[in-house]
Amino acid sequence: MTNLVNATGPVVVIRGRGRVSALGLAAGPAIVEASSFTTHATGVPVAALPAVAEATVAALRHSQPAFRQLDRTVLLALLAARQATTAAGWLSEANSQQPTLAVSIGSSRGATGRLEEFHVGFLADGSVPTAASPLTTLGNVASWVAFDAGSPGGAALSHSSTCSSAFQALGNALAWLKAGMADRFLAGGTEAPLTNFTLAQMRAIGIYSPLAAAEWPCRPGAGRPSTFVLGEGAAVFALEQLSAAQAAAETNPLLVLAGVGFGFEAIGSKTGLSADGRHFQQAMRLALTQAALTPADIDAVVLHSPGTPAGDAAERAALQAIFGEELPLLLSNKWLLGHTLGASAALSLDFACHVIETQQWPSAPFPTDLATTATKPIRRILVNAAGFGGNAASVLLARL
Repeated sequence: MTNLVNATGPVVVIRGRGRVSALGLAAGPAIVEASSFTTHATGVPVAALPAVAEATVAALRHSQPAFRQLDRTVLLALLAARQATTAAGWLSEANSQQPTLAVSIGSSRGATGRLEEFHVGFLADGSVPTAASPLTTLGNVASWVAFDAGSPGGAALSHSSTCSSAFQALGNALAWLKAGMADRFLAGGTEAPLTNFTLAQMRAIGIYSPLAAAEWPCRPGAGRPSTFVLGEGAAVFALEQLSAAQAAAETNPLLVLAGVGFGFEAIGSKTGLSADGRHFQQAMRLALTQAALTPADIDAVVLHSPGTPAGDAAERAALQAIFGEELPLLLSNKWLLGHTLGASAALSLDFACHVIETQQWPSAPFPTDLATTATKPIRRILVNAAGFGGNAASVLLARL
């Protein structure tokens, strides 16, 4: 069995991370006493920010005049990126000593709220403000994170590949760091899709949960009916590459991005996927290959599993193709914070970090195949993501 603790080459590590979701600013609670979902004005359950996190976002919006015009998606990314930068200790360094910092942020929809606002105005009077275009482009997200991080000259890259967008951003950051094209990266995903139009789109697909907000309406692995529920949030990671000698000299455990794999399949429906999850299989195999690990080395999998019966079943079929009948522990945070589209992969990775650091997670209060406890230490976790169009991504997280 390969042991990542004895790594002999450079590794990309997570120096710090930040997040915001229906759990507030926390990575994950040990015990959950009540549903984190609320009822939207349209009558459907959603995973919106709690009051304390909402106040933090409002304070950020009013902290600078330029921030008041930004879409909520951008503000969530700014908040998570600031947490990550602070946790990494980058803010305490003198400007003259700061290495090259680049930014890579994924989002499925981008500036959803502002785009809809501008469109309403256009329908009313046939015109839009001058700022409408720059405030609603996808690149608007990463460029504002880079600006706020004090890296106006570093790369600012935005990615959109539906619900795997955050891992596309993370994979790009990993490649740039390994190629020496940047010294540090802020990478992650963000989404604020709780608007009337976006919720109507999800309901039109026929996958939205019929359960009330108080009844834990998002239920990965629970079978029928479909229990997809939209949430909002962001997670950003502060990444650096260390040589083997630098990694060995660290006194504290390191969280390592050991592999990022991608999978693609041609399918008849852009909202569907193959029954055996071929794109999941490809992504997981590539992540394992990059890390020089085998399926037997994996202790747990954080599922993409959004609560749709077909999607949940396809991912589990893919897991059986990779691992056989004895699967690793199956974990999920979507029953706590919903499906956050382009932010979901990043929030799942943040949850995986939390599990490795604390060795605990809350148990789902409904029948499901999600694990409740571990019988051995969890050191290596695969994190899956998938999106419309036949794309999937897997990240292999390991403790060094």
